Amino acid sequence: MIPYDTNATEVALALAVVKTLVLVVGSVITYFAFKAYRRTRQRALGYLAGGFGLVTLGLVLAGMLYELLGVQLAMGILLESLLVLAGFLVIAYSLYVQ
Repeated sequence: MIPYDTNATEVALALAVVKTLVLVVGSVITYFAFKAYRRTRQRALGYLAGGFGLVTLGLVLAGMLYELLGVQLAMGILLESLLVLAGFLVIAYSLYVQ
């Protein structure tokens, strides 16, 4: 009998890799949006950068809270979803303002 579930370990590793890639790509998008805001000083681009930052943070937050701080997984997912929702609302507002 296997002492641990290799399938669960593989899924956890894949999840960590995907979340890391989300953090990297989301950070790059946020950086470019902020760089465009600094260059043009258009308020809409500032909101766009903030919205992408919130979405990126939200997509990475649940696992970090669960693994590092011992927060219940359901609470981490709730906080993650609230940040993603807030980010999408800011992105939608940035598109509406323009």
